[in-house]
Amino acid sequence: MLINPAPQGSRMTDEAFAALGGARMAYIRAARSEEVAFICPDAPLLAPGQQVFVLHAADGTPMLVTDSREAAIANAVSERLETVSLH
Repeated sequence: MLINPAPQGSRMTDEAFAALGGARMAYIRAARSEEVAFICPDAPLLAPGQQVFVLHAADGTPMLVTDSREAAIANAVSERLETVSLH
């Protein structure tokens, strides 16, 4: 039974989401290589037209950019992070 569901359209703030899992949770987001400069300004320029995967801390901070979801998951595991799905 669901008690006091959140109203439709409500969102958690970045701060509330980060506090939920602290430094132990992360998520992986697929992106285009052209987006990487906006996501991670310090990342090197990538050739356009590639799919990449970005491992983010719970607060949205990018931690890793890689060319495979498996590599992002492996990095999360090695850092003892629990990955969650976003919808």
